[in-house]
This record gives sequence, C-alpha cells and structure tokens, in this order.
Amino acid sequence: MRIDKYLKLTRIIKRRTIAQEACDQGRVSINDKVAKAGSQVKIGDIIGIEFASKLIKYEVLDIKDHIKKEDVETLYRIQE
Repeated sequence: MRIDKYLKLTRIIKRRTIAQEACDQGRVSINDKVAKAGSQVKIGDIIGIEFASKLIKYEVLDIKDHIKKEDVETLYRIQE
C-alpha cells in the first residue's frame, strides 16, 4: 500500500493530500529512508514522521484496505 494512503487510512494524518505534501517535503521516512508519496509500506516497516521539531515513529503491524475507526489502532504501534 502507498504510504500516503496508509497514513490517511490509519488516521495518523487526516487527509491524503496533507500526507502527500508531508512526503514531498521530506518529513516522512520508511526504515530511516526518506519516503515519497508513492513508496510502498509493508508489515514490519518503521514509519517516521516529523511533526514540528518532534520525530514520532510508528511500527506497521497490519495493512488493510478498509477499517472501522475503532479498529485503527490495531494497524500500528507507536515506537518509544
């Protein structure tokens, strides 16, 4: 699945266009490599996102095309 779609689906970023812009600005990485909006995400990948001056990392636990809002947290885990 594309990184921009995954970020929107998991509600880490609310809109896909904003996810695409974050990728274009170089603020999103997959396994410590800068990701483009079309980069593919796999289970086990570590996604890093720079929010302001803070870096938050998420581990991809599962990938689904459709999911209910209540079940979103089963798709990723925040890395400490």
